[in-house]
Amino acid sequence: MENRGHDAAQAQFRLDWVDVARGLGIVAVVVGHVWTRGPLRDAMYSFHMPLFFLLSGMLSRPHPVRAFTWRQISGQMRPYFAFLILLLLADQIIEPIKGNVPIFRRWPHDIGPILLGGTWLGGPFIIFWFVPCLMMARILFNIVLGRWPDPLDRRWAMILMPILLLAYGLGWWTSASPLGLLSVPMAFALLWVGAAWPHIRWHNGMILPLGTLALLGLGGVFPPLNMKVADYGWPLLSIGAAVATCLLIFRLSALAAPFAWPIAALGRASLVIMYLHGALIHYGAPYLPRPWLLALALAAPFLAWHLLRATLLRRIFL
Repeated sequence: MENRGHDAAQAQFRLDWVDVARGLGIVAVVVGHVWTRGPLRDAMYSFHMPLFFLLSGMLSRPHPVRAFTWRQISGQMRPYFAFLILLLLADQIIEPIKGNVPIFRRWPHDIGPILLGGTWLGGPFIIFWFVPCLMMARILFNIVLGRWPDPLDRRWAMILMPILLLAYGLGWWTSASPLGLLSVPMAFALLWVGAAWPHIRWHNGMILPLGTLALLGLGGVFPPLNMKVADYGWPLLSIGAAVATCLLIFRLSALAAPFAWPIAALGRASLVIMYLHGALIHYGAPYLPRPWLLALALAAPFLAWHLLRATLLRRIFL
């Protein structure tokens, strides 16, 4: 019984640090969308989206392909369309109240861009590329992981190099990204890095090289990332700096997990914050100073997450 209790405590600790990391990541996302230019924005964009792909990779395990694929599509696209419809309805109401016209007003012509998503959606819908991108990357990654469960298997190199070349090639060729699918190759590579990292033994000597690389990214020496349009900055260097920053955040999250419960709470609500914060920033920006806008864009979706959990709407939105 004592060992079972210890194992449960360890499992809860592992969940807690993941929530802390997610919480730090979602705060970085919101900060980067509140401050839309300048060094703070660039620092957040140097790592914030790779963090979620890396975390997803760390939590990946091989699953039967058909069941996993259906679970991803049904579990991720249901809330995707639920939040999309909610925000579309909100825009039809809010913009006229403000004396403006809705973003989408040419029906049925606008159905096409709405369904394309990704770079066809901006403003309050700015983040509606991320979930389809992550979903597709996870489906593809699971197929390969099922064949080669050890991410350090040398056979992974046979596909990772072409995938990286494809990621950069697509980014140089176009910025048009239906449903965020343009970024799937780089997301796939980040999932692999996340899956491989737990197999590498941590030692404190890693802090200096990782910290140096992270500072070069955070300080703007390397151009920041914009994964939505497959802009990965300087080849390998910008994405390497993002990975370094995220790995240090993961280490910090593990150390801070016992007492960083407010950040962990934000992490548990991160998906709802992801979907709703863009709209709150979009509609509130003309009226609120940025610190208050940041507080609103975190607090209101956090409360919405609690409300959704307490009602049958959780079956649709969560």
